[in-house]
Amino acid sequence: MPTILDEIVARKKKEVELARERVPSFALEGRMATAPAVRDFFAPLASGGDVKLIAEFKRKSPSAGEIRPGSTVEDVVRGYAAAGASCLSILTDGVGFGGSLVDLESARVAVSLPVLRKEFVVDRYQVLEARAHGADAVLLIAECLDDCRLRSLYRDILDIGMTPLVELHDAENLPRVLDLGATLVGINNRDLKTMTTDLGHVLRLRERVPDDVVLVAESGIKTRADVERLAAAGIGAMLVGESLLVQPDPGRAAAALLGR
Repeated sequence: MPTILDEIVARKKKEVELARERVPSFALEGRMATAPAVRDFFAPLASGGDVKLIAEFKRKSPSAGEIRPGSTVEDVVRGYAAAGASCLSILTDGVGFGGSLVDLESARVAVSLPVLRKEFVVDRYQVLEARAHGADAVLLIAECLDDCRLRSLYRDILDIGMTPLVELHDAENLPRVLDLGATLVGINNRDLKTMTTDLGHVLRLRERVPDDVVLVAESGIKTRADVERLAAAGIGAMLVGESLLVQPDPGRAAAALLGR
């Protein structure tokens, strides 16, 4: 039986073909020439010290449904910036998360933080879209991509001047990701095939990640105690969204997570 992730990838491939019919790749490349200059997504996360926060905005999720109805992306990301977040992650998937490239553009204009396009990327077209709409980094999910496509997309992101954040959940994908030469690696504590979450997953894989790689813990991070567990394990960054967005004040929740 197809998994949830299989279904998402199949849907995304169809979405890309429709988008390409509406806006050809050459049109995106033309728009890239006038896009705002790339901000350095990697450096703020690699600066050492406390665990760095990539704070996420999404409108809904398959597990939680609609999140923060009536809130604007601008208000939320300004709160994140004031709280001390290092970078932003913006969900642009529409069907599952209610997002769009408009949300990405709005976030980037609202604050000076570098912005990640968080998406199920399966095609170079989506990388071009990301840069044309102002993204500074793009997420690649190892479970969505074979070796050839993973390597090709990783190179495309670098060639355009953006930062690739390469994510995995399954431990067997870690060698594939490290073989790319990836220096920013995310370990998702949520299994996208079953949607179960275990914060201990990243802690168990930590020792297999070289020290010169910035490791990003993703999913299942809710409290300051969780962050302290990450810090004790030498994990440099975390990507947190839903546990912040469900709070009355996401910015204040982000500050509390950072111990501020």
